[in-house]
Amino acid sequence: MIEQRAFGRTGHRSTVTLFGAAALAQASQGDADRALEVLLRHGVNHIDTAARYGDSELRIGPWMARHRKDFFLATKTGSRTATEARADIHRSLERLRVDHVDMIQLHSLGHPDDWDQAMGPGGALEAAVEARAQGLVRFIGVTGHGWTIAAMHRRSLARFDFDSVLLPFNFFFAQNERYRRSFEEVLTICRERNVAVQIIKTIARGPWATTDRTHTTWYQPLEAQADIDRAIHWILGLPEIFVNTAGDLALLPKILDAASRFEHPTPEAEMAAMLGSTKMTSLFGLPA
Repeated sequence: MIEQRAFGRTGHRSTVTLFGAAALAQASQGDADRALEVLLRHGVNHIDTAARYGDSELRIGPWMARHRKDFFLATKTGSRTATEARADIHRSLERLRVDHVDMIQLHSLGHPDDWDQAMGPGGALEAAVEARAQGLVRFIGVTGHGWTIAAMHRRSLARFDFDSVLLPFNFFFAQNERYRRSFEEVLTICRERNVAVQIIKTIARGPWATTDRTHTTWYQPLEAQADIDRAIHWILGLPEIFVNTAGDLALLPKILDAASRFEHPTPEAEMAAMLGSTKMTSLFGLPA
């Protein structure tokens, strides 16, 4: 079974690999139900979806009648105004077939203009706080992508006491001193405040170099089990973090299998060798 850790201050012990339900965006209900069996087999107890993940919430909804108690259920709103975010939250509850979710997250809050609107008067944060007061959500998080997101998360945490943050990190990102330093600063703040940290793009190899795509991820992932093992075992060496699985159902068993066999972090020298052999590169262009 996969290791569990305290998910920040929520009181929930989540598996270190959370199900990244972007993988269900274009899935049939049959494919989704087979993915559920994989999750249950590995003991995964945390689902992370979003209003903008295609049909993901619709695919998860039928699971909830029998399995609501088995999962910490998180979704996201990508809207920036309170009015739109409020509508997103109610629509998500309807699609997920639940009366509340465990966490709502402000989705991809990385651009300064988006940040100002979402975090300001009449912004999405206002709707999230209101939903928490109404018992529609229990916790509030913030997510983002790109080279500047760690710095933006520091700004977000200074503005509001979020319960969780989500951002990209892998061995390639760690080689950029500026990003690594910002990431470590966020990690320090989160440890001090008992804020959960979710990691994405752990097995990202780089942008697709061909139009002949073999996976539903928007980036080219690592595919060999040995490489996935190395990447997952390296990231799980960071204490108190959680890894969101990739947005592809075919990769889900490989990631969970790697996590179930985690004993110690992959050595740096082995990761450096993999970096060269797989030609891992930036997903977000040149660093800022």
